[in-house]
Amino acid sequence: SLFNLSEVYFFLYFQITIILVLESIGSCIACGRAEYRIRDECCPMCSPGNRVHRHCTEFTSTSCVPCVDSTFLDEPNGLIKCKVCTNCDPGLGLKVKQPCRPSSDTVCGTLEGFYCLDPTKDGCRAAQRHSSCEPGQYISHTGTTSTDTVCAVCPGKTYSDGSLTSCQPHTE
Repeated sequence: SLFNLSEVYFFLYFQITIILVLESIGSCIACGRAEYRIRDECCPMCSPGNRVHRHCTEFTSTSCVPCVDSTFLDEPNGLIKCKVCTNCDPGLGLKVKQPCRPSSDTVCGTLEGFYCLDPTKDGCRAAQRHSSCEPGQYISHTGTTSTDTVCAVCPGKTYSDGSLTSCQPHTE
C-alpha cells in the first residue's frame, strides 16, 4: 500500500484542524464601524432616533423603527429598545430647556431661584435653591444658574434684613 494507516489518520486530522482554525478565524473578524454582531452576522446599525425591529439575516438587512413615547437613541445602534427620556423634575429645581426628541435626550435647565449642582454639556442634572442671607447680612453676590448666593456680614452701624444687596446705615 502507498500510505500506511497512521499517515492517513494524521493527514485527515491535519485537514480537519485547518478547517476548524479557518472557521474560528472567520467568526472572530470584527464588524465594521456602522455594524453590530448578532450570532455570526455583521448587521447594519440603525440610525440615531431608531431601534432594531428585526436583526439582519444572511438574506435580509436590519429592519429599524423610530423611537416613540418619550424614548430616544442618540447614536447609531443595534439595540432593540430605546432609552427612556430624562424627566426634568420641578421639585428638584429643574425645568425643560430642550424637549426630548427621538434622536436626543431631554436637556434640563434650572428654575428661577436655583443653581446647578451637576452640570452636563448642555444643561443640568441636579439643582439646589439659592441660599438666603440672614438678618445682619447682605447679598454680596446674587446667585446665578451656576453659582449660589454669597452673603456677607454688615459692618458696624449698618443693617440689612438679608434681602438687600448693600447694608443701610442706622438712623442716628
